[in-house]
Amino acid sequence: MPTPIQPMTRVPAEASEIKLSFAPLVRSTAPAVVNVYAARRVQQRSPFAGDPFFEQFFGSAQRKPRMESSLGSGVMVDPAGLLVTNNHVIEGADEIRVALADGREFDARVLLKDARADLAVLKIASSEAFPAVALADSDRTEIGDLVLAIGNPFGIGQTVTNGIVSALARTHVGTNDVGYFIQTDAAINPGNSGGALVDMRGELVGVNTAIFSRSGGSNGIGFAIPSNMVRAFVAAARSGGRFERPYIGASFVPVTQDIADALGMTRPLGALVQGVADGAPAEEAGLREGDVVLALNGFPIENPDSLGYRLATAGLGTSAKLQVRSTRGDEEDLTMDLVPPPEEPARDERLLDGNTPFAGATVANLSPRLADELELPQSRRGVVVAAVKPGTPAMRLGLQPKDIVVTLNGDPVDSSADLERRSEDGRRGWKVEVDRGGQRLVQTIR
Repeated sequence: MPTPIQPMTRVPAEASEIKLSFAPLVRSTAPAVVNVYAARRVQQRSPFAGDPFFEQFFGSAQRKPRMESSLGSGVMVDPAGLLVTNNHVIEGADEIRVALADGREFDARVLLKDARADLAVLKIASSEAFPAVALADSDRTEIGDLVLAIGNPFGIGQTVTNGIVSALARTHVGTNDVGYFIQTDAAINPGNSGGALVDMRGELVGVNTAIFSRSGGSNGIGFAIPSNMVRAFVAAARSGGRFERPYIGASFVPVTQDIADALGMTRPLGALVQGVADGAPAEEAGLREGDVVLALNGFPIENPDSLGYRLATAGLGTSAKLQVRSTRGDEEDLTMDLVPPPEEPARDERLLDGNTPFAGATVANLSPRLADELELPQSRRGVVVAAVKPGTPAMRLGLQPKDIVVTLNGDPVDSSADLERRSEDGRRGWKVEVDRGGQRLVQTIR
């Protein structure tokens, strides 16, 4: 590992200090930043496919697959060849190659990826030791800290830009579900995704992820996933498991100014408890509907996104210390266990068939664990569509994966077995109500 460079946390005192260079810092960190090439096979259909007349003469054979490629950046976090990039850089890739700063290229495989966190961990197919960068404690990062962004913008080659940390705990950026980012004015452009944001110690404080731009180029507003989130994700990849968010069994909403006034709070802050599931860790800890979570493990909670980030980085199998403003107006400290999402009820996955509009759909009972796997909120319940076969009645009905079947012929659907049994009775036709992303859709089939 490169020796961390000690920072100088003061303004220049004389003209000679302004001539100082970032070159030593770049030399120690840039070799750990790589280019990631992702290739996808795209099946091309014949223009005559599906036309009986032209198929007589030209057949319906598929054309040769066409290869599409994309380019991003990545950063080595382990000399054993472990590197981190954004999930959107390698999403759907059939082949992944990694190019080092010295020009060498290696094949790589995906150890772990998560669309909601927009992170992926890759392993280079080699046994040699690679340059790597240490992970910083992103909670120690402050607004105004100097940072360098290293990546491959526009595919022109490795580039270094500098700037400062413009803001912390940015939310509603829209790139992942954690919604907690470091904002920087260091220039980040297309191709920088997955690259390194390093501090003056030569440590990784974030993985460059997104920009705010109307033109497609850098406007000085870039966002990076904090290194503490990266650390938790890499730990999950090393253990060979999934990246699971702790299950607490509670839902939250932001504290608005009106809510703050009603609760007698001086300003809108924290996450308001909207509901608590029976027997969940939140209920066992003493959390009640109407309480406001103000801090977790000593870190202030600004909103539900902030709470989600703190829970995700706290780690499973630990206990979280909550500072809560109760419904009585008192502040109290609670201890809550952070456990993996349970699979209750059992998923009981079933492939529906027969003379029903659901034929071809695979449905299952939605539990917190299955909801986490399908990238749905852990609080959702019901019967979920896990997959739909092409060309089946379920696809013609318009069912999509992650749809939740709410009612059938006006009656609630209790389980996958209940849906299978009742879908076979079509004497009166079928009236289906589906929850898709929070919206209710109703369709009647005769």
